Amino acid sequence: MELWYKLNARDTIPVMDTSRTGACIVFFVLICAACGGRASSTSSNGTNPILLFNGAGTSPNDVAAVETILKSNRLRYSTVNSSRLNQMTEAQIGSHRLLIVPGGNFIDIGNSLTSATTFNIRNAVSNGMNYLGICAGGFLAGNSGYNSLNLTSGIRFGFYSAINRGIRKAAVPIAIAGAPTLDQYWEDGPEFTGWGAVVGTYPDQTPAIVEGTFGRGWIILTGFHPEAPASWRRDMTFKTPVADDNSYARKLIHAALNRTPLAASALPLTEAPPVR
Repeated sequence: MELWYKLNARDTIPVMDTSRTGACIVFFVLICAACGGRASSTSSNGTNPILLFNGAGTSPNDVAAVETILKSNRLRYSTVNSSRLNQMTEAQIGSHRLLIVPGGNFIDIGNSLTSATTFNIRNAVSNGMNYLGICAGGFLAGNSGYNSLNLTSGIRFGFYSAINRGIRKAAVPIAIAGAPTLDQYWEDGPEFTGWGAVVGTYPDQTPAIVEGTFGRGWIILTGFHPEAPASWRRDMTFKTPVADDNSYARKLIHAALNRTPLAASALPLTEAPPVR
């Protein structure tokens, strides 16, 4: 099923049904606005170190895929929906070490949150909470114009260029700094030109994974889905085993949680916030 959002008299955004896949499923006309276990450490105040957003606009399938990675790696986490997140203070949000925003419809995600909530998230990151954005979560981190987080100092992200060839989902080889190339599941995901240190690139050399800081917070953004289960690969050919891709998802989560630089050009962080 396709739904349509109207931007203005000329432009529209087709938005695919989020119930079938966990991908970032918003397609912009590019000229417009471009789209528990046990953790290795725990928070001193007793909260789980990872907060996984599962509110309006997220794909339930992608939330489940991320949860599978977290559980299989015994990472302690809590989930939060839009209503609850809108009720949380900056201190409550920032009591977690990492916020994960998965795939889905970043317009609906942004619109489900109040401006006060996005302000609180932005401040929590600036004050030391880390952020991992997967596909829609990557778009949301930028300056999309749809009540986004703008953790990128005004940089707005567009789509990976496969969109221009009419491709909506594919097995895409991702060249990763200091590691073998991995075929990863991609669906309508962003590229991150103009922000952060590049960790991995798409075949057209645009950034597929980036990392950087916002204030004292550590941010990792990915335009594809390393957490994708085997069932998402139907009718596609991957050279990389699903276990290898999922292992990279685990690596990204640990890097975001522990503020570990992955880019070849990145320098070690010298001022990490205290464990909360």
